[in-house]
Amino acid sequence: MSIDWSHFTPWSALAGGALIGLAAALFFLLNGRIAGISSVLGGLFKPTGGDIAWRVAFVLGLTGAPLVYGLFAVLPTLQIQASNAALVTAGLLVGVGTRYGSGCTSGHGVCGLSRLSLRSLVATACFMGTGFATVFVIRHLLNF
Repeated sequence: MSIDWSHFTPWSALAGGALIGLAAALFFLLNGRIAGISSVLGGLFKPTGGDIAWRVAFVLGLTGAPLVYGLFAVLPTLQIQASNAALVTAGLLVGVGTRYGSGCTSGHGVCGLSRLSLRSLVATACFMGTGFATVFVIRHLLNF
C-alpha cells in the first residue's frame, strides 16, 4: 500500500477534525446534548415538547453546509463505485448497526470517546474493526 501524495491533505483534514470537535464540544456545553446524528435525526420522528426546532436546525445545518461551501469553492466530483443494491444494503446495515449499538459513528466515535466512555470505545472498536474486515474481504478476497 502506498500514499497518493498528490491527494494527501493533512492540513485540511486536521482543520476539519478540529472544527468537528469544536462543534461537538460547543453543542454539548451550550445545549447539554450529545451531537450524535442518529439521535438528533431519530428525535425528529418521535418528538417531545420543545425538541423539534433545534433538531431541524441541526439537520438543516448538516445538509446546507455543503451547499454554502459550494458557493465559494469547487465541490469535488463524486465517484461511487458500487451498485444501487450495494448502497441500499449498506445503508440498511448501518441503520441496523446504529440501533443495536445505541448510536452512530459521530455519537460514539467523536462525542463518546471524548467523554472517555467505555461503551463508546467498545462500539468504535467494533465498527472500525468491522469496516476494516469488510474492505479486506471485498477488495482482497472477493476482488470487487
